[in-house]
Amino acid sequence: MNTKEEHARLRTICERCNRHALALRAALQDIEKLDGSYSQYLEKPDREVLRLLDQFAYRYTRLQDETGAKLIPAILAVLGEDVAPMPAIDRFNRMEQLGWLLSADEWIELRLIRNEFTHDYPEDTEEHAQKFAQALKAAKRLLVIFEHLSMQLGKRGLC
Repeated sequence: MNTKEEHARLRTICERCNRHALALRAALQDIEKLDGSYSQYLEKPDREVLRLLDQFAYRYTRLQDETGAKLIPAILAVLGEDVAPMPAIDRFNRMEQLGWLLSADEWIELRLIRNEFTHDYPEDTEEHAQKFAQALKAAKRLLVIFEHLSMQLGKRGLC
């Protein structure tokens, strides 16, 4: 792929990630406004709360998936790195070495939290509420990481 194509691909991925980030921020703000405990809403959500929880889960997973699987490889490609043979962990470590990620280990931990939240459906409402609370914290951290990546891209005129 030539540099123009790589830059165009990166911009397209940035735009998609930005949409996910905007919707995720809005969902987090609306969740913060809810009265009561998370377990209360998880146990018997009304239609609007259910829609909000679905929006949160969808945008959280999409932002993390798009960032990890598409944005990070696209950034590395534009920086001249050969990402094709790199496993994901090596990409995250390389991003850390280049100063784009503060911690590859943190990214992996956030991914584990996301997987537990989205792939595990505990019967116990309280356990589900705990996983949801973890996911909320992880989503906020994900947004900080994404903002850092966006800032780095902006400084270089890449997005």
